[in-house]
Amino acid sequence: MHNKSKYFYAIGLSYQKADAEVRGHFSLSDTAKHNILSQAKQNGIESLLVVSTCNRTELYGFAEHPFQLIQLLCDNTKGTIEEFQDVAYVHKNKDAINHMFRVGSGLDSQILGDFEIIFQLKAGARISKKVGLLNSFTERLVNSVIQASKRIKNETQLSSGATSVSFASVQYIMNTVEQISKKNILLFGTGKIGRNTCENLVKHTKNSHITLINRTKDKAEEVAGKFNLVVKDYENLEDEINASDIVIVATGAQNPTVYKSLISTEKPLLVLDLSIPKNVNEDIREHANITLVHLDDLAKITDDTLEKRKAYIPHAEAIIIEISAEFNAWLNTLKFVPTIQAIKHKLTDFKNSEFNTQRKKMSDFNEVQAELITSNLIQKITNQFAHHLREDGNTSDESIELIKKIFQLETTDNV
Repeated sequence: MHNKSKYFYAIGLSYQKADAEVRGHFSLSDTAKHNILSQAKQNGIESLLVVSTCNRTELYGFAEHPFQLIQLLCDNTKGTIEEFQDVAYVHKNKDAINHMFRVGSGLDSQILGDFEIIFQLKAGARISKKVGLLNSFTERLVNSVIQASKRIKNETQLSSGATSVSFASVQYIMNTVEQISKKNILLFGTGKIGRNTCENLVKHTKNSHITLINRTKDKAEEVAGKFNLVVKDYENLEDEINASDIVIVATGAQNPTVYKSLISTEKPLLVLDLSIPKNVNEDIREHANITLVHLDDLAKITDDTLEKRKAYIPHAEAIIIEISAEFNAWLNTLKFVPTIQAIKHKLTDFKNSEFNTQRKKMSDFNEVQAELITSNLIQKITNQFAHHLREDGNTSDESIELIKKIFQLETTDNV
């Protein structure tokens, strides 16, 4: 698994120990992702996969020391190394492989069974491959994780029932706001979470007073057209906020898009911030009529659906064990490929020197027949070793050492 003393690492941070603000410091824009990859290339890293969602930022790659990867992350984000060390995790080799399986299968998601992350892993792998930073190990691993996630989706009900951040937010609104169908709702930001929230709102609240605003108006119009909603210009944001009963902020800005001075209404106003980093400034709480709820609060609204999902964890884990065992078996065969090749070379050297001797001794030495017989023998002997190493998973390392000793082999690379 390691190449010239390089190991496979997963380094990162997630909602488990890092709050929304800290995750915001380490969130990666597309540009930052590209910068990390090109910097990794300059630093001689051979394979690197980057994942950044509102719940986690992770790097999977080969390095001599995990600090190389941590440095890449901190160089390209607002986060510092000290801050990272407070909340981070570092997994190595087998543990890093297991971590990717759990993440990709929704077992490590903030909302159990949320499969959004698998699309991020796929997209990350595509980008890395494009720039030549996806080696056969990582590519095979990602494909195994995708396979596991597909099977978990199809064979278990780990993702059954509607539960996602957008659903949790709509559920929160419905549980806390009376006469919801009569309220004015403003949705600011029409990214993925915004769109899903909009869809859930329309479906569950039977409310026709929903207004959309987005910095680029055509995006909002696209979403509104689907659901027959009102779109207002970005310039009208302040007026619209103050005319609303509920404001849902799903913008993707680096700095707050909603703040205290925008608010002049005296009516009760519920503000939901579904953005990472936070896009609603905490100072709006200074208005007595405002209730501010953030994504992290919503994720705690684990409904019955999540309780039901927990029953499927063992089945999901069994699928992961099965597919990761296949991956590890493939990995083990890689481990002894150099040894098998070295045996073959050694036997071929014996054959060649024997041929030279026989040529001198025998005037009628039949080279063609001798070649045929000896190559078949070499193949059979080599297969015998390969079979032993493949079958003997537990002591294959000792077997490899013994074979190297007997044949006095020098194998160049350990995969």
